[in-house]
Amino acid sequence: MKLSTKGRYGLRAMIDLAQYSEQEAVSISSIAQRQNISESYLEQLVAKLKKAGLVMSTRGAQGGYRLARPADEVSVGDVLRALEGNLEAVACSAQTGKGCQGSDLCVTKYVWQKINESIAKTVDEIMLSQLVEESKEAQQKSADQQVDYSSKSCLG
Repeated sequence: MKLSTKGRYGLRAMIDLAQYSEQEAVSISSIAQRQNISESYLEQLVAKLKKAGLVMSTRGAQGGYRLARPADEVSVGDVLRALEGNLEAVACSAQTGKGCQGSDLCVTKYVWQKINESIAKTVDEIMLSQLVEESKEAQQKSADQQVDYSSKSCLG
């Protein structure tokens, strides 16, 4: 399975929303700027996320977008399925009931089933709130490193 830019950029946008929309609604332009994503593409992604019930919008001068549910209730799987659809790595006919001729003798269907279950389990266990914390830690570590470099003097 390979995720498209819809899934990758959409997840980044949702993490950004989770991080910045706690106090007030966030504009598409501010997300686009922070995440380096085209505004027009981001609008398309947010429309899908809104349709899936993951974000909500507010109109007006203080308008923008917010998460529709708390970040600890939105999984990576929720976001990816809203943007990508089915997350199965292999669509096995034997498992979908579409009549695979060799399904009675096929043992690879168990491999595909385990792979698909593993993907689903992984993306469903990771919540946006966890990714927000990871992002904050990474930003702090980066800031600490910049301070450390600037405090060293050159004695040459």
